[in-house]
Amino acid sequence: MTKDQGPAATITVADADLLGRLRAVGALKEGHFLLASGRHSDRYVEKFDLLRRPVETAAVCAGMAARFREARIDVVAGPTTGGVILAHEVGRQLGVAAAYAERRSDGESGREFRRGTTFVPGSRVLVVDDILTTGGSIRDTLTALEAHPIEVVAVAVLVDRSGGRVEFGVPLSALATLVVDTWTAEACPLCAAGVVLVKPGTTVVGAQ
Repeated sequence: MTKDQGPAATITVADADLLGRLRAVGALKEGHFLLASGRHSDRYVEKFDLLRRPVETAAVCAGMAARFREARIDVVAGPTTGGVILAHEVGRQLGVAAAYAERRSDGESGREFRRGTTFVPGSRVLVVDDILTTGGSIRDTLTALEAHPIEVVAVAVLVDRSGGRVEFGVPLSALATLVVDTWTAEACPLCAAGVVLVKPGTTVVGAQ
């Protein structure tokens, strides 16, 4: 099936508890969504429906921390915004420091570690983020880390929504993988059925 032929989704869960928690808090949504790419989809993960719940977030982060308990991690780093929460909590559970890659202060593209953040030479760094789609924020974080004398051990995400197509040159660990077919507006069966289109994080775009 090609991406323009119909609404099919495959969910592969490495951690069944994560999928259950996402559903329980309403973060795994079904409907008719306008994605940032301009394409339409019938499923969407709203990370903040999870991240605004500290107890649930801590429980999910335990899955990440468990995978790297024996990896001798020194620092957990994540990009703003969601990655800050995850880096802090995974770092707390591993008993190590956290670092946050913010957008550059000079207005240029990319990210940097600011506010006095330093790394001990040779530090082993785990990079974490919430939802992996194109990997842009993670790539920016990895690029920012290149300015420091550290070793990136791995990248860990809650949900890999890329279908396994994104690579970073280091091991990638995802608690769950979500592969969702998407369509152009012209080929979208939900539009043809008149299902209301919603832009996540905002409001209804309109009835089709």
